[in-house]
Amino acid sequence: MALRDAHLVQTAPVTALGLVGGYLTARESGIRPLGGVVLGAAGLLAGRTWLAKSGPATTAALSAVYLGGFGASHPLAKKVGAWPAVLGVAAVSAAASYALVDRK
Repeated sequence: MALRDAHLVQTAPVTALGLVGGYLTARESGIRPLGGVVLGAAGLLAGRTWLAKSGPATTAALSAVYLGGFGASHPLAKKVGAWPAVLGVAAVSAAASYALVDRK
C-alpha cells in the first residue's frame, strides 16, 4: 500500500481524526497504547505533509500544537468533560493545520 503524495494530503482532517480517533480507540478498546498508535500514525502522516509543504519550522510548530493538544486534553477533561476536551483540542489542531498548511 502506497501513501498519497504528501502535497495532496489535507492535514486538518487528519489531525482531527488522529486526536478523536485516538481517544475513541483507547476508550472503546480499553487499551490506551492502542489509542496512542492511532494518534501517532495520524501525527506522522500529517507531519510528513507539513514538512513537504511548509518546512521544518511550521512542522515543529504544528507538531507542538498537535501533541500539546493531546496533553492539554487530559487536565481540560477534568474541567469540561472528556468529549468536549477532545473535540476542542481537535478543532484547534485542525484549524492551525488548515491555516498554516492546507489553505496554501
